[in-house]
Amino acid sequence: MEHILNRYESVSNTEVKTWFKVGQTSDFPENSGACIKYKTKQIAVFNFTRTGKWYASQNLCPHKMEMVLSLGMIGDKEGVPKVACPLHKKNFSLENGSNLAGEDLKIAVYPIKIENENVYIGFED
Repeated sequence: MEHILNRYESVSNTEVKTWFKVGQTSDFPENSGACIKYKTKQIAVFNFTRTGKWYASQNLCPHKMEMVLSLGMIGDKEGVPKVACPLHKKNFSLENGSNLAGEDLKIAVYPIKIENENVYIGFED
């Protein structure tokens, strides 16, 4: 299963080569997550309507190697937007992918932008 985890690496805004359109803003639930597919990757997309911000991360939980993060509970921990894995409640920052309990688990995060009510995620490939 490690080979699947190796598909995912965080991308910064300056590294984006492709802005991939994943749908319209109305296609995504408010204050919740949804999953899209880009090539061989499953990406979780989160729409925080309370703050007006969007986030994207790998959908794969690195703890149990299950594609579940888009089903996780979202919120914040001390002002850091987070998703909690629905299986074992591991909390990950949606800003940098770090595990908020300090464990050696991390998720990949991706830049996201909204233009003309369309949602785009940035990838390096």
